[in-house]
Amino acid sequence: MSFVYQPTPEQPRLIHHDDQILVVEKPAGLLSVPGRGEDRADCLIARLRVAFPTVLLVHRLDLDTSGVMVFALTPHAQKHLGQQFERRQVKKAYVARVWGRLQPATGRVDLPLIVDWPNRPRQKVDHEQGRPAQTDWRVIRAGDDETRVRLFPLTGRSHQLRVHMASLGHPILGDPLYATGAAADHPRLMLHAESLRLRHPDSNVTHSFTARPPF
Repeated sequence: MSFVYQPTPEQPRLIHHDDQILVVEKPAGLLSVPGRGEDRADCLIARLRVAFPTVLLVHRLDLDTSGVMVFALTPHAQKHLGQQFERRQVKKAYVARVWGRLQPATGRVDLPLIVDWPNRPRQKVDHEQGRPAQTDWRVIRAGDDETRVRLFPLTGRSHQLRVHMASLGHPILGDPLYATGAAADHPRLMLHAESLRLRHPDSNVTHSFTARPPF
């Protein structure tokens, strides 16, 4: 699937920084890291490097997703944070607007995912070869046409929240890959990384960083 990358002029918002970590709010429409080709060089980490030359990647958000991201400023912090993500010790919460009325009010999606090779970058559910993936949800507000929901990924698979919601018949509004018709007809993907809860690499003290959804 080819598309013309037109990075948003909106700049990342600084949430927190010290000598070990940098926490920012990524705008929608900006790659986390460079893509292939010079036309995809503009990205979040490149913009951050201007002010923070030692910035190091820890995790990513999709191009179309906004919200909280943490970066390391030292190799020690990168390793420490990386291990927390690998061991699923980082608590992540997202807010999404999804198509239709999502019921019941809470639940879990447990569907294994694998890349859909002929249709990359799409992912798909595959019970034979897919990697385990779990997402908990909690409805914030439900209407007949759409539901605002908080999502808690227990694993970190590519496009996990998007595929899991679509698999329930409630695709995330504005999703260019997994929504169709009126559900896709929105100015952006209605998915926002609302909070990250992690241990600071220096003190080992737990911190929570949040950013309110812009929708």
